[in-house]
Amino acid sequence: MRIGLVGTGRIGQSHAAALRARPEVAELLLADVDPHRARTVAHEVGARTAEVGALLRPGAVDALVIAAATPAHPELILAGVDAGIPVFCEKPVAPTVAETVRVLERVQRARVPVHIGFMRRFDPGYRRARHAVREGTLGDLHRVHALTCDMAPPPAAYVASSGGLFRDCHVHDFDILRWVTGREVEEVFAYGVNRGAAYFADHGDIDTSGAVLRLDDGTLATLQGSRYNGAGYDVRMELAGSRSTLVVGLDDRAPLRSAEPGTDFPAGEPWEVFWPRFTAAYEAEIGAFVAMVVDGAPSPCTVADALEAVLVAEAADLSRREHRPVRTAEVRP
Repeated sequence: MRIGLVGTGRIGQSHAAALRARPEVAELLLADVDPHRARTVAHEVGARTAEVGALLRPGAVDALVIAAATPAHPELILAGVDAGIPVFCEKPVAPTVAETVRVLERVQRARVPVHIGFMRRFDPGYRRARHAVREGTLGDLHRVHALTCDMAPPPAAYVASSGGLFRDCHVHDFDILRWVTGREVEEVFAYGVNRGAAYFADHGDIDTSGAVLRLDDGTLATLQGSRYNGAGYDVRMELAGSRSTLVVGLDDRAPLRSAEPGTDFPAGEPWEVFWPRFTAAYEAEIGAFVAMVVDGAPSPCTVADALEAVLVAEAADLSRREHRPVRTAEVRP
């Protein structure tokens, strides 16, 4: 099969390498607003370059992967589905809820499969947690705690167009919370502060977060986040039930140290950034997209799924700005 990839920045380069490793992919075509970057990545992975417009013609490719900047996502997704091309797009679908809804409506009318890249759904730990909840091995689920903490902050230029900590980063937590528990978030009370560089506040963003979320069955979930977790990249989820507690991300590379005498776990070298931590998940995600195209399997993460996660992020950011609990129904179009 022939696959076109638009966007050869950091995550686009990694997706390109994962695609070239798939035996089903006979040809990979790369496009970017920076032609030199596209040529460099193409040389590194053994691909060819093309113009974006050429990839979007009906029949030009068998599938399209979008790893461009967020503002370009909506029109690229729609151009792909209008051409009848199955699409994989990195999250988010669009910068705003309204644009996400517009894309969803068009995709549903076109009936062309679209897979949105929430890679935690393919991480072995989160998959095991989902199975444990579904099988009832934890008993009745009483509480959930999730956190995503970067070792070092992104640059100011990224923050300017990211959409903020809840939409850019914690949207992964909101999606995986829904996917693991099988429940919807009904209400959020979120806080945010700035403890680091001034450019977060300059762009109306925060670098440290905390939130309480109420699920539709009454289960409470808590959330924490930081752009300044100097000990290492830390992504975990704790699920506590009436019978047992299960933790995702608690291994020898967790950036934690115990204060208890004689305890040396975890003792490994912490992750510094997200890609090495989730390499297997990203590769499995691309494999699932290829299988979706080849076998006609349903999308593992639809635009409708992505909209639900974005609605939680929108509610969280509104709560943070207005200092009050916000129901997700309040931000639903």
